[in-house]
Amino acid sequence: MSFFRNQLANMFTLGNLFSGTIGVIHLIQNDLHTAFFCMVISLVLDFFDGFVARALKSNSSLGAQLDSLADMVSFGVLPGIAMLKMLEPFGSEIFGVSLPFEIQYLGLFITLFSCLRLAIFNIDDEQKYFFKGLNTPTNTVLILGLLYASHESAIVTSLVENPLFLLALTALSSWLLISPIRMIAMKFKSKRIQDNLPKIILAAGSVLLLLFFRTLALPMVVLYYILVSVIFQKHLR
Repeated sequence: MSFFRNQLANMFTLGNLFSGTIGVIHLIQNDLHTAFFCMVISLVLDFFDGFVARALKSNSSLGAQLDSLADMVSFGVLPGIAMLKMLEPFGSEIFGVSLPFEIQYLGLFITLFSCLRLAIFNIDDEQKYFFKGLNTPTNTVLILGLLYASHESAIVTSLVENPLFLLALTALSSWLLISPIRMIAMKFKSKRIQDNLPKIILAAGSVLLLLFFRTLALPMVVLYYILVSVIFQKHLR
């Protein structure tokens, strides 16, 4: 019983890794729907591994290492492959200029900076009630959510068909992952409304966006998250 209690959170983490790996495989095979579903499963399991560890007081160094390694696949490799797939149609040519390499590989900078972000997080003791920079799960929702939305919206499709936009998004995403901007973390230090106002505003706005736009809202929710975090910088400590 003690073994089960101590390892339950790690089981959730390994489930996150399993789902993320399957998502990567299906994304490479152009099966976007399954990849998107795997991302959602990984997000849920990633939330619950931390929740379970705190609830059962089973936090461990092993769990922390497993969490980062699993996130590297589910929220590092997966969004990098998603951007690679979006850049794939453009080959090695952009606006009539032929490059000595295929520009799709630039999408993997998201994977590189996700790795750097996770390593920084592991050695930064400050990030308990807030994040420094965009966390990797949220960044994955932005990138994969954009790819998914492009199959449902002509406006988003026009953005995804613009290589300059995709390269700019890759650069912005990579920078946000390691930026000094404080971002909201859904952890509560107290029950006072004023202490949790940014989280309340974020949750309420996100729910409204999802109700009105459904899956199309995913990239918008991430942009809203960044906006609310920037507005409430002084509250995040």
